[in-house]
Amino acid sequence: MSDVMSEWSEVVALEDIPQLGSRVVKTDTMNIAVFRTASDEVFAMKDECPHKQGPLSQGIVHGTSVTCPLHNWKIDLASGEALGPDEGCTNVFPVKVENGLVFIDFKVAAAA
Repeated sequence: MSDVMSEWSEVVALEDIPQLGSRVVKTDTMNIAVFRTASDEVFAMKDECPHKQGPLSQGIVHGTSVTCPLHNWKIDLASGEALGPDEGCTNVFPVKVENGLVFIDFKVAAAA
């Protein structure tokens, strides 16, 4: 069990993220891509492909993965892991949706 406390921050309204699309949240240290699937699942990860740092927010969302626009690497939205045969990982962030608003837990992500 972790001693790290959650620190949820409201980042965007769910309706502002198109289905099968994304929005970018800018922090002091990085850009975070917030994705919405066709079934309204929401995921957040560093907006950087582990291959050549391509902007994942500009990729194509399909199912629960996104394809990087630079070299077609497919990244799992839940884990941030590249799907075979590619290898690599990008940071993911805990996300929750409440009352139509999307929240990211930055503190847990920073401690991971």
